[in-house]
Amino acid sequence: MTAEAERVRYRRILLKMSGEAMAGEQKFGLCPQTVRAIAREIKSVAELKIQVGIVVGGGNIFRGVAASAKDMDRAVADYMGMLATVINSLALQDALEKEAVPTRVMSAIAMHQVAEPYIRRRAMRHLEKGRVVILAAGTGSPFFTTDTAAALRATEIGAEALIKGTKVDGVYDRDPMVEAGARKFESLSYMQVIQQGLRVMDTTAITMAMEHHLPIVVFKLMETGNMRRLVLGEKLGTVVEGEKA
Repeated sequence: MTAEAERVRYRRILLKMSGEAMAGEQKFGLCPQTVRAIAREIKSVAELKIQVGIVVGGGNIFRGVAASAKDMDRAVADYMGMLATVINSLALQDALEKEAVPTRVMSAIAMHQVAEPYIRRRAMRHLEKGRVVILAAGTGSPFFTTDTAAALRATEIGAEALIKGTKVDGVYDRDPMVEAGARKFESLSYMQVIQQGLRVMDTTAITMAMEHHLPIVVFKLMETGNMRRLVLGEKLGTVVEGEKA
């Protein structure tokens, strides 16, 4: 075992990232260069023998909540959003396999021609064999966000941390991309996130993480080496966990 591998803080993680992250600067669709860059970041972590599960959103292709607000039935819009996550998952799988990272896509909605069905024990077996597992189609049910799906899947597979890759380097009291005086939090409790209405993840996801003592780490995804440094124990971003005793 290398010196770096001995320093690893988390042995199994669930990475949650938005679909918009895969769009790059164009803000819609898929940017091949950005997807490849994300794949290289994931590869750098997988090389440490860390087991990696991934949940990716679909907002770069279709946003269910926004569509439902324009008179589309919410359940229909959510199912369309789930299908968008499958498109993103397949794109990420392709990029990872081009980096020689063995990858499986598992879908909560059955579509045998393009993805395996999500079965918890099978997902864990893939992880144990060193494969990156991309968990697509949310929870498989409408009215749940991919944030909730990430917290659910992280709990199911026994992840030691849920790491959320964003455009900024942590959680702020205001949007730092709009307001220059925004203050960054180094750490937060689950209840602080809920009570202060901070935009970390939705309330259902935060509550689930709290109930299962699952730490959430919010960090800047598109900064080279960030994910690797995080799993090696470097203090990055904002950590959301229970109150200190």
